[in-house]
Amino acid sequence: MDFTALRTAVEEAELVDAHAHNLVATDSSFPFISAFSEANAEALSYAPHSLSFKRSLKEVAELYGCEKSLDAVEEHRRVAGLEAISSRCFEAARISALLFDDGLRLDKMHDIDWHKSFAPLVGRILRIESLAEQILSEELPSGSSWTLDVFTEAFVGKLKSFADKIFGLKSIAAYRSGLEISTHVTRKDVEEGLSEVIQAGKPVRVSNKSFIDYIFTRSLEVALLFDLPMQIHTGFGDKDLDLRLSNPLHLRAVLEDKRFSKSRIVLLHASYPFSKEASYLASVYPQVYLDFGLAIPKLSVHGMVSSLKELLELAPIKKVMFSTDGYAFPETFYLGAKKAREVVFSVLCDACADGDLSIPEAIEAAKDIFSQNAVQFYNIDRAVKSSGSANSVSSNFVKVKSNDSENHVSLVRVFWADASGQQRCRVVPAKRFNDIVTKNGIGLTFACMGMTSFTDGPADETNLTGVGEIRLMPDLSTKRRIPWVEQEEMVLANMHLKPGEAWEYCPREALRRVSKILKDEFNLVMNAGFENEFFLLKSILRDGKEEWVPFDSTPYCSPSSYDAASSLFHEVLAALQSLNITVEQLHAESGKGQFEVVLGHTACQHAADNLIYTREVIRAIARKHGLLATFVPKYALDEIGSGAHVHLSLWQNGKNVFMASGGSSQHGMSKVGEEFMAGVLYHLPAILAFTAPIPNSYDRIQPNTWSGAYKCWGKENREAALRTACPPGIQAGLVSNFEIKSFDGCANPHLGLAAILAAGIDGLRRHLCLPEPIDTNPSSLEGELQRLPTSLLESLEALKEDGLFKEFIGEKLLVAIKGVRKAEFDYYEKHKDAYKQLIHRY
Repeated sequence: MDFTALRTAVEEAELVDAHAHNLVATDSSFPFISAFSEANAEALSYAPHSLSFKRSLKEVAELYGCEKSLDAVEEHRRVAGLEAISSRCFEAARISALLFDDGLRLDKMHDIDWHKSFAPLVGRILRIESLAEQILSEELPSGSSWTLDVFTEAFVGKLKSFADKIFGLKSIAAYRSGLEISTHVTRKDVEEGLSEVIQAGKPVRVSNKSFIDYIFTRSLEVALLFDLPMQIHTGFGDKDLDLRLSNPLHLRAVLEDKRFSKSRIVLLHASYPFSKEASYLASVYPQVYLDFGLAIPKLSVHGMVSSLKELLELAPIKKVMFSTDGYAFPETFYLGAKKAREVVFSVLCDACADGDLSIPEAIEAAKDIFSQNAVQFYNIDRAVKSSGSANSVSSNFVKVKSNDSENHVSLVRVFWADASGQQRCRVVPAKRFNDIVTKNGIGLTFACMGMTSFTDGPADETNLTGVGEIRLMPDLSTKRRIPWVEQEEMVLANMHLKPGEAWEYCPREALRRVSKILKDEFNLVMNAGFENEFFLLKSILRDGKEEWVPFDSTPYCSPSSYDAASSLFHEVLAALQSLNITVEQLHAESGKGQFEVVLGHTACQHAADNLIYTREVIRAIARKHGLLATFVPKYALDEIGSGAHVHLSLWQNGKNVFMASGGSSQHGMSKVGEEFMAGVLYHLPAILAFTAPIPNSYDRIQPNTWSGAYKCWGKENREAALRTACPPGIQAGLVSNFEIKSFDGCANPHLGLAAILAAGIDGLRRHLCLPEPIDTNPSSLEGELQRLPTSLLESLEALKEDGLFKEFIGEKLLVAIKGVRKAEFDYYEKHKDAYKQLIHRY
């Protein structure tokens, strides 16, 4: 049978996740390993040996493009930040609606509104036991005490007040007293239960069976009144649950009560291991529906498939619904959605093969299970059509199943940066990207890492030719919707010899490898933040020839210059924000038509990735405005230069350890910070071969231009090559980071940061010390201070003489870099005006 149409329907389905819980901040005490298991305490230590853990960890690592280990995934989470990983996970999950039970209280959990940027519709499911506890925790007027009537009035009143702000109610009676709920509990038993709960003290915990049965019955009455569904936890969970009492067959008294025959009840978690029992109940009771969240993805593949098949043995397809039961971590939502697609497809294929369903019927079933059943069950259509409440529905709601062309991705750009610092991309149709490229990559010639800025061919001394092919493997954690053009995405690629085997010439791999050394040896992470200087040029015709001249002629920090370009920068800022790239400030620079955009600091791998995307954003939006943005160091020799100054700091366990912990440090930095910075200063002449990679770079690095022409450092000295900084908010006398001036827009950011990291590690290993800081213009000390290389040839010679980088960068990649640099010097030495064409490459 041809299942192509069914596969397409399953893969393209927009999901309604009707049962989930809030995410927590990255510094929450709730352990990340809990994303993979319902266990806790000592039992959690065995979680890594379960089938679902091993599978899920691998899938998360593949999503992030990191090493398949818990430590690597946790490190990626830490450096990327919660917003970035959440965007990535929810984008990959393709969830159109999220309904949150916020009664699961976790350390540093975000409120429901915080989640509204990750799905078009975000709503609330109200947990009734939590509401009861909240009410009983409140103080009554002086002299009064809780009675059953007072509680009932408050409880029912609260439920009614929330009715138009929520999508349903939920009970966790299975966790507290079991599912054998009596709908006719006596008043005496309820009053005794209430008294028991109050006497237990605070924090209030509702656990008395009679009292729980009472609030369940009252809640179901309100649910019927307002046409709200009731979710009920059934089946497995953490060990607080008595599994014997969570069999949904215990609900017979509720289901047989004629008062509730028109209610709508959904049994959560596939009632596993009571999936057959749940299927039976859904088949004979009109008010019973089923939800398979948690069973998928927490079980083995066989367990997931078998539990869903058991649900469908008797239950009508119209009563079976998807959810993730995602909680605390965005990865749980991604895994729930990913495995649900795979399992539903597998089960429906088997149903077709067995003759239970035709292909069209299976396609309809997939749509029902993933979204349509939930849309009707939770009255989502009605909620959206009504004016609604800002507390329940996100204001940017779109239809759950949208075929709008603006939401459809047609093409994906796969980016890489080569040894000459040029950014390049291949573009593939989205379907091919998803079906083939994500798994197998794109073929690319070895020669790609030997190309220069003046020709698209490999330089002679790189040892790279057109013989041999690598695979560009997209790092899906970097996939983003392109802000400036509709229907396209972009993603950064790693270079592999074959999928899973890194190519030793890959710049991103080089930075990852050196970062790992810093982490493994010193438990440190280097953060980086870039200042992007660039010129905006406009085209004119002069004597019939096109010339590119400055956008304007205003001075440093000119308000009029910003005014003239403000519409462009509003677009740039919006685009960068949509890519989760932080902008700290922007302003007009000293050159005619020159501007600067300053990015926030983040872990160096992400900082390098962000720099590539930032350059793309600025160039693309400038083109939309009829301008050319160039990051060339000296687009005109009589004009001021453009750099990409980089600010660096060292972090350990989320704390900046570059800065001194007190006032004892002579220079305001820690010993670790001083040793690291001393290593960078020591190797700076060779580092320039990475960070100032073309001959034009050295036209910029001149005395008295704030570009760092001398090998020295200073405190807030903008003429020094390295400058320690004490920005606003930092205690006087301390420094938070140091700045390197000799980094420009032609440098491959991954290679540049890898070289800096290597030098810093050498400083840490050898416990190097900084010389005294220079507190004057270094040019006034000429003869006393070493001049940094004045040409690319000089920095290349310094690189050849410095044996450090072979260990860190790798011998083959180092040979290629040297070959490219040698070719760059030779070419521009012979063609003096050729640099003028670089505005079209950088």
